[in-house]
Formats: sequence, C-alpha cells, structure tokens
Amino acid sequence: MTSMIRAVLFDLDGTLLDSAPDLVAALNQVRENEDLPPLAVAEMSPYVSHGAVGLLNAGMPATDPATFESWRGGFLDHYAENFYRESSLYEGVRELIDFLNVSAIPWGIVTNKVEAFTLPILEASHLNDTISCVVCGDTLSRSKPDPAPVSLACGILNAKPENTLFVGDDNKDLVAGKAAGTQTAVVHYGYGSHDPDEPLVADSIQIHHPSELIVVVKDGWAGPR
Repeated sequence: MTSMIRAVLFDLDGTLLDSAPDLVAALNQVRENEDLPPLAVAEMSPYVSHGAVGLLNAGMPATDPATFESWRGGFLDHYAENFYRESSLYEGVRELIDFLNVSAIPWGIVTNKVEAFTLPILEASHLNDTISCVVCGDTLSRSKPDPAPVSLACGILNAKPENTLFVGDDNKDLVAGKAAGTQTAVVHYGYGSHDPDEPLVADSIQIHHPSELIVVVKDGWAGPR
C-alpha cells in the first residue's frame, strides 16, 4: 500500500491529449515540401513523445545540420497554425478531470512541450478551466527526465511528493516522478509504451484507460502490481 493520493500531475501528449494527428501532419508537411510521400499517424505516433526533433529524426532522411534546422523551423511553423485541428482528449479524460474537481483534488500538468504551444492547447481543450498548475518544457532550464519540473509542480500544488501521483506514458515521466519522490502511474494507451523501461513500468501503477485512475485515486493506493 502507498500513501494517500492528495494531488495528481499529468504529462500532456500521450497521457491526456492525443496530439499525434496534428504533430504527424506537421511532419508530413515537411515531407511534402521535400517531395516525399506522407507517413501514417499510427506509424509515427511512437515518436511523438520525443517532440519535433524526434519526429523529424524518425520521419526524414539523414541530412546536414542546417537543412535539419530548416525542417524543424517549417515543422514548428506548421504546428503553430494547426495545433488543435485533429487533436483531442482521450476518451475518459474529461470524466477523470471532473472527478478530480468534484473531489477537490488539485491537479496539474508537467510537460516538455513549450509554453507557446501548451497554453493554447489547454485553452482549446478547456483543460485550463480548473487546472491548478502548468509546468512546461521551458518553464525551467531543465525538463523531464530531470525531476525539477515535477518538484516545482508539487510545490505549486502545496502537495507532498509522496502524496502526489504523476501520470505519464513515457520513460522520462516515470524517471522524473520517481526522482522527485512521487508515486507514478504509466498509461499504456499513450505513445511511450513502445519502448518501456520494464523495471520502471513494473514499479508504477498500470493504467489502460483514464477511468482506471478514478478508482486508483478513490482507493488512495496503488493496488496490485
């Protein structure tokens, strides 16, 4: 049994938000500019957690640094104009957030996505209506897997790390949460589960649908591993 859960922190992409369609669309725009055929969302979604650089490394041919930086600029420009066209909250997320709000359990987001993209997405998805804290990839000089953003979020929520659950889909979420002293939950419906760190995953709460987190928080403990 673990400590009572009095606050919840979430990663964004692949945990609350299915952002792969719009991110892969930005990649495909870069590919189209280079006369390359589009790639399927399902094929490229495992790389979404690695951001623009990860998607470009996976979805574009090898090139020189200057060309790569040009591609990255084009990717970000396209995404800035199309960040919430096909993206959506995962099924069950809205009900999960409603439960946390009704239960007066503060919650927040710790993401490596920069603030310029994160805040408009939170507004478009209406997640910002009741959120208690947002820590972005450029809030501090360090980002996940460094624990500093998670520790900052716990401080903003005025929650002890041991009473905080950090939920994410990627190894870096679990590393950051554990290093910050939080409980951790890994979602298996997100993008990061294609390359799991088995010991980290095994030592975290297993989540296959957002509704399962309601049960975890209600019970206040991690349940069977």
